[in-house]
Amino acid sequence: MLFNIGDLVTRNSYNNDIIFKIINIVDNVAYLKGVDLRLYADSNINDLELSKLVEDDDSIIENNKEDFRIDRSSYFYLPGKVLHIDGDSEYLDRCMNFYKKVGIKANGLTINEKDISKKILNLLNEYKPDILVITGHDAFNKNNSDKMNLNNYQNSRNFIMAIKESRKYERNQDKLIVIAGACQSNYEELIKAGANFASSPKRINIHALDPAIIASSVAFSDKNQSIDLLKMIEKTKYGSDGIGGIITNGTMYVGYPR
Repeated sequence: MLFNIGDLVTRNSYNNDIIFKIINIVDNVAYLKGVDLRLYADSNINDLELSKLVEDDDSIIENNKEDFRIDRSSYFYLPGKVLHIDGDSEYLDRCMNFYKKVGIKANGLTINEKDISKKILNLLNEYKPDILVITGHDAFNKNNSDKMNLNNYQNSRNFIMAIKESRKYERNQDKLIVIAGACQSNYEELIKAGANFASSPKRINIHALDPAIIASSVAFSDKNQSIDLLKMIEKTKYGSDGIGGIITNGTMYVGYPR
């Protein structure tokens, strides 16, 4: 079968469990990028099968609409502001579209994971967000069983450095909510560095929109009231296997009258 760059495919040897987009083909090897999961992979062309099944982001919004719906009859609402920094421009575009559709004010920038820590302080001073998202791509080397060794991760160390820099701007974890990590990230070390929410407790892949789902949920939660941590995490694709966090106050002001 002839495949082209941009085709959507699955891998037969993995029971066609994940939909990828072909981003390059060299000789008989296809280089793949997850459509919904923040994941890179490669595969022999002969192992691929064309796919047309793509999850609609609107369905995710629909599944969460009760949490993003507010009563505008008498009160007015000021949800928290988001600064979303993503190592992947395509995933960033999807997250920005998500914020727009649910009514969150968000600024988004694509920055290579290794460069985020160098730029984060200037960006925080410029945008002054309530919620900071630091994400992109990551991976755990499954050939090594030591999950706590940062050398076994593609970008966890870079995310940790960025989180620590963000905490120089604001140490209080209720004044700046930090959501960090990507597929298979070192969850424990991201939390220790100062993240409110992080991936991935079970070192699994996360959905492209999971960071935006958490950020939007925090943005729509009342300020100075603790979020329902378990309920919020269960909104994500794989629940507590993919993302965990600490009990955090919301960031939305409620006023009266309209």
